[in-house]
Amino acid sequence: MPRIAVVGAAHPHVDYVLDELRRDDRRDFTLVGVYDPDRDLAERHAAPFGAPVYDRLDQLLAEGVEIAMVSGVYGDRGADLVAALRAGAHVLADKPLCASLEELDEIEVAAERSGRTVNLLLEKRGYPETLAALEVVRGGELGDVVGIVSSGPHKLNRSARPDWFFRGRRYGGILTDLAVHDLDAALLFAPADEAVVRGTVSTMLDDAPDFALYGVASVVTPTTVITTEVSWLTPRASDVHGDYRLRIVGTRGSAEIFWARSRVEVTTEDRPTRDLDLPAGHRPAEEALDAFAAGTTPAVGTAESLAVTRLALLAQASAEGGGSPRDWSRLAR
Repeated sequence: MPRIAVVGAAHPHVDYVLDELRRDDRRDFTLVGVYDPDRDLAERHAAPFGAPVYDRLDQLLAEGVEIAMVSGVYGDRGADLVAALRAGAHVLADKPLCASLEELDEIEVAAERSGRTVNLLLEKRGYPETLAALEVVRGGELGDVVGIVSSGPHKLNRSARPDWFFRGRRYGGILTDLAVHDLDAALLFAPADEAVVRGTVSTMLDDAPDFALYGVASVVTPTTVITTEVSWLTPRASDVHGDYRLRIVGTRGSAEIFWARSRVEVTTEDRPTRDLDLPAGHRPAEEALDAFAAGTTPAVGTAESLAVTRLALLAQASAEGGGSPRDWSRLAR
């Protein structure tokens, strides 16, 4: 019976795991306890399960935790991840994994030494639209993928955001936070082991000068140019939180994913524009919990989690350094 703990609950994505534990087919998991510096917040998440709340992380981790769900303040996640790994727990983590490249290096060392797995919950991988487009790309219908352009706008909903969200390294930057999902999706469609990365951010909040409302990550691999635009500028009157989309350009065709509209359009040299039939998708934490329960490694393992996090952090570092290029490799620390 896997023993799971919540290590930080500051972001609502903690429910990716808690919603799984509410399912009848997850009764074999035990919620050992919940830790967050905000005790009221921890108690709200623990109460429906009758789970204890811990004031100190080390006390919770000493309870024989096998899986830790890390979803606290972004700037705290690096230390929380390292502590969980050192305690012998596998980690499920909301994005971003951490808020700096230095923290990422510490996580990598801790994972190597512990032999535990870090799984970043990259939920777009399991969306029906992604799965449908991936089948077309891997089937060769688009030819060689040479360009990918994505857009990830979000509603700011500022009154609902906590103060830490607008505070420098407590947040970590817009590219660290928002670009990681679309960068990961791009690498699914056009795999690469190395790239040159640049980042740009603009439109800062007047009362939060470290908080950008708009950013772009540019990634050039040996085969593909990837451009990822993200923002907190979805208009309040929009019918969706974010009209997320991604366009794949190949030598024999193109595909456009409209995640918010549940649609994928494909046009090729041989066939006119058509909408793809969408398969069933996967819940954000479904596959990872299945794998951990079976004693296997999730599809997004430590290497994948670290690689895409490093890509997003390098884009953020580039933006903070005036857009200077940064080299990225899956193999380099």
